[in-house]
Amino acid sequence: MQTFLRTIEFLGLGLWLGSEVFFSFVVARGAFRILASRDSAGAMVGYALWWLHMIGVVCGIVILLARLARTRTFASLATPAALCVVLMIILTVVSQHAVSPRMAALRVQMGSIQATAADSPLLAEFSKLHRISVSLESGVLLVGLAATYFMIKDLAS
Repeated sequence: MQTFLRTIEFLGLGLWLGSEVFFSFVVARGAFRILASRDSAGAMVGYALWWLHMIGVVCGIVILLARLARTRTFASLATPAALCVVLMIILTVVSQHAVSPRMAALRVQMGSIQATAADSPLLAEFSKLHRISVSLESGVLLVGLAATYFMIKDLAS
């Protein structure tokens, strides 16, 4: 049972990190290269981002529950690997519930990002939020790599 639960932890983290990489390097880039307008590409990326966030939060909860079931102690949730997963969940929730809704509201106000004047304060705010969103997703990926390191290090102990 210990091996199964540890496998669930690694699988959850692998799925989450793989989803992050696929979203960043395939979905987002592909949408802006293939779709006819930036507005369509943005809508596609927003849709995919919502799913990425849901997958991430579910994977994070599963990882923590598997760890708890495997160790049978709440102290295992204070280890570096578990704290990394908690931080990944927090970054994801902030992106989904603080940044994404504000970006969506700005999209509605502008009507079309593509047609909005480059000096528009709405576009400037949107661009700022986009940088924050990218930073949050990058943070999830980097912290996830650290979590992987700590989980592997735990195996050696």
